[in-house]
Amino acid sequence: MLITASGIDFSQIDYILDSMPVIVAKEKRSNSAVTAGEICNKGYCSSKGEYYYGVKLHALVQKQYQALPNLFAAWVTPASEADLPAARQTLDFISDINLFADKAYASKPWATELARRNVTLVTPAKIVKGQSNLKPGEKLINSVISSLRQPVESFFAWLQSKTNIQSASKVRSSNGLLSFIFARIVAIFLF
Repeated sequence: MLITASGIDFSQIDYILDSMPVIVAKEKRSNSAVTAGEICNKGYCSSKGEYYYGVKLHALVQKQYQALPNLFAAWVTPASEADLPAARQTLDFISDINLFADKAYASKPWATELARRNVTLVTPAKIVKGQSNLKPGEKLINSVISSLRQPVESFFAWLQSKTNIQSASKVRSSNGLLSFIFARIVAIFLF
């Protein structure tokens, strides 16, 4: 399910892509959870350093000057699905933008595909096989990209603080989970 928002400033071309977990069952119960099994499964959240049972909420946001970014599109995938395939599959409609994303989205084939639609994909440098450290210039570039991506992290933190969206332990069905997630997103923008 993909939702898109209105209120987008089409003169602003900088967008940020990321995902966050929506947890139905935490680490201890993640092996035995079966709730909303059509869309949930077990995944790992590297920023939290834990396994969980649930889904990932993906968001494409438009950067705003000195403000939280505008939500442009949001969708849900199973927790175990990697971010790159989820984005490639869903964002086939974007064009004419700069897209800032984390290392999970770094892919030369996807960058080439996006370039055909006039989308510039900007991701941090990754350590390649056989390389022990990033080069000094790559560290600097990664730092700059991280600061450019910071608004999406602020957006997710704001969304979590206002709606507690990451804690879906009381949900009992797939429809209930989707309603739980998207109703909170809609509600936060209405109020």
